[in-house]
Amino acid sequence: LHFNISRIIRLFIVSDLLLWGGWGLIAPIFSVFVVEDVKGATLVTVGIGAAIYWIVKSIIQIPVAKFLDRRPGERDDFYTLFAGLTLAGVVAFAFVFVAEPWHIYVVQFLQAIAFGLYIPAWYSMFSRHLDRGRYAIEWSLDSSGIGIGAGVAALVGGSLAVAIGFKLVFILAGLLSFASAAALLMAPR
Repeated sequence: LHFNISRIIRLFIVSDLLLWGGWGLIAPIFSVFVVEDVKGATLVTVGIGAAIYWIVKSIIQIPVAKFLDRRPGERDDFYTLFAGLTLAGVVAFAFVFVAEPWHIYVVQFLQAIAFGLYIPAWYSMFSRHLDRGRYAIEWSLDSSGIGIGAGVAALVGGSLAVAIGFKLVFILAGLLSFASAAALLMAPR
């Protein structure tokens, strides 16, 4: 299929696919990892960690978005986006070192900061570069790419965790997050 989309939109879709593919590796194994490998953790620990992530991310992204909207140009958007992606990679690696429930909470808090930076900056830049008259297909290609990538990654992540353990899955997710940031470096100024 040929969709005739601009280079920058293709790069943003690839970047998004890499990020969400990496985090898709973690999704099916996360609660099992916490309950089995974190001393003293329970499903309540998983719930507290998820609550920390969703609440903090939701709070952080609003002032980040307001800051980005007040500043002209895309330089601040790009650096915010790059910082969020880089921090997301660091966070994925941090899961390797989690040993106690409070570690989960700290890492989930850092993950919330990463995605609280990433989401408003990504949406802002992606929206600004959509090709006229191709809005629906370009948003749909991104959404479909994320869905297929995360779905395949979930299968791979679960299989890898069974075969070689949780730590490698976290490392791969971190590498994919860094690859997502690197893909954006190929975007034209």
